[in-house]
Amino acid sequence: MSVILDLTIFPTDQGSSFSRFVAPVIAMIRDSGFEHQLSPMGTQVETDTLPEALAIIERANAILDGFGAERVYVVAKFDIRPGASGRLTGKLDSVRRRLDAPTADQP
Repeated sequence: MSVILDLTIFPTDQGSSFSRFVAPVIAMIRDSGFEHQLSPMGTQVETDTLPEALAIIERANAILDGFGAERVYVVAKFDIRPGASGRLTGKLDSVRRRLDAPTADQP
């Protein structure tokens, strides 16, 4: 099974710059050993099970709680697919191949 988690999480009561809160969350994800990709608007993580993905969210919230956050904004999207793996990079590779392929009206 492959679970891709697209996660955005930050405290809403700790000012307007979030990198000091995001960095420890990303370090936790990196140290988890799961494949992940940081983007400007969130982080994508590929786990083997839904409970593993949910545990990432719980640990991220605990990190923010450790900073004294009293209110946390979370957006989590999931793409769950049995029998697949390596989709975090595979999905991007599929699009890149199509971008490089000539269309019907190109030589």
